[in-house]
Amino acid sequence: MVIVLSDNATERDIELICERVRSLGYGVNVSKGVEKTIIGVIGAKDEHKLLLAQQLESLPSVERVIPILKPYKLASREWKKEGTQINVKGVVIGGNEVVVMAGPCAVENEESIMLTARAIKAANAKILRGGAFKPRTSPYSFQGLGEEGLKLLYQAGKEVGLPIVTEVLDPRDVELVSQYADILQIGTRNMSNFPLLTEVGKTRLPVLLKRGLSSTIEEFLLAAEYIMSRGNHRVILCERGIRTFEQATRFTLDLTAVPLIHELSHLPVIVDPSHGTGRWQLVPAMAKAAVAAGADGLIIEVHPEPAKALSDGAQSLNIPMFQTLMRELAKVAEAVGRSI
Repeated sequence: MVIVLSDNATERDIELICERVRSLGYGVNVSKGVEKTIIGVIGAKDEHKLLLAQQLESLPSVERVIPILKPYKLASREWKKEGTQINVKGVVIGGNEVVVMAGPCAVENEESIMLTARAIKAANAKILRGGAFKPRTSPYSFQGLGEEGLKLLYQAGKEVGLPIVTEVLDPRDVELVSQYADILQIGTRNMSNFPLLTEVGKTRLPVLLKRGLSSTIEEFLLAAEYIMSRGNHRVILCERGIRTFEQATRFTLDLTAVPLIHELSHLPVIVDPSHGTGRWQLVPAMAKAAVAAGADGLIIEVHPEPAKALSDGAQSLNIPMFQTLMRELAKVAEAVGRSI
């Protein structure tokens, strides 16, 4: 349930309510919005909610108490009406600007990542992406450079002045990756890796959570709930395509998820048209469609020479293609009242 405080509620009022709720064995989360301060009660049993609501509403500092019916509490619009904005070194995800994250699927060497970083920065991308640890279907495929890849990505981001996002695969690697990354990515295969979600939930770094390839929207939001329930509310959701009967594309990019999640959740939503289609020819159209559908950002694979890429070259744009796409995206964003 959500406790909405009155406009005259003091910090002491908030402390007393939190102490009271905790004394009953429930968790609390305080959110101070632009207009209202609310307290989320986590774990209240259904048979206790009515009495607890009546007791809390009798307090002069409480405006009203609202039950949350969704299984995902902290991620729901019922808990927080206004959209969440996440600031990453001055880049705001969830605001009016559509934030483009770009870079290679995998960090391969210093020359390639530096060339890509400079090019995407010049094209107005705001965040550099790249994989140091790569989960691959085949154990014989390139698995990434590990910590060396993290160092190269960090150096490239620092040189061009871009925050970096990279994937973490194992709970044991969260501390290591956190030393280099500005955003921790949870890939589609790990959306339901609950120990990993719990571990990144203990950090204060933003988390980019990709939708599982066979996951429902509710399962997706519940995965976000795992992270948020551990104290980290800086979650960015990423629609990256789901597995269907269709084989003409790598996955089926579910753009209906963007407005639907915005209706259900306050968390920002970005789209990955590269993995969502698996074909570079389709990436520009789907990227523009995602912006028109209301996406708060895009994550796009870019490589200087896709034909020589060690990972996902077939879905990567080369640098001139990306430059052209960024110019086209600016026009689409302007048409829907946003910017790139």
